[in-house]
Formats: sequence, structure tokens, C-alpha cells
Amino acid sequence: MKVANLSRAKDDLSRYVAYVRKGGRVRIMVNGVPAADMVPVTGLPTDTASDEDLTDLERHGVLRRGTGGIPPEILRPGPKLRGEPSSVTVAAERADGW
Repeated sequence: MKVANLSRAKDDLSRYVAYVRKGGRVRIMVNGVPAADMVPVTGLPTDTASDEDLTDLERHGVLRRGTGGIPPEILRPGPKLRGEPSSVTVAAERADGW
């Protein structure tokens, strides 16, 4: 287990989170007193469903699996835009009463 002062943990938070995501643990200290432990989260659902899960959802009519692939035109990049960034344009339109 790594131990870090609160100020150092704030400065290097992304590094400590990466360490914890790999299975490590970090104890956060405030004025030399343990205040918190950073531990990996367990028991979260995965991003991908198993074939069994999908079959069960199909059986209950929740989803229908596709039969084809992804059309190539969807994967092509869109046109390059020139000019002002959209946030500037939106701000200008709002100022004009849009």
C-alpha cells in the first residue's frame, strides 16, 4: 500500500488513480492521520455483455441482434470544417437572441 499526503495526492491524482486501477491501494493522510483509502472498485458490470446475456435479452424481446456489418460510409471521417469554433458561433448566436 502506498501512503500519500493529501496535497501530494491532489497534485498526482491521475497517477494514483492509474495505480489503483491496476489493483494497488493508496492511503491518504491529512496532517499525519489516515483520512481515506483509495481502493479498486470491484463488482462493476463489464462493458460487454456475454453471449448468454444477449440471448436472454433476445428471448425476452428486449433486443434484436443485427445481421449485417457496419456500412463503410459510417466509418469515413466527416468533412473538415473551417472558420470559427462552434462554441464561439453558438455564443454569438445567443447574444443575437437565438
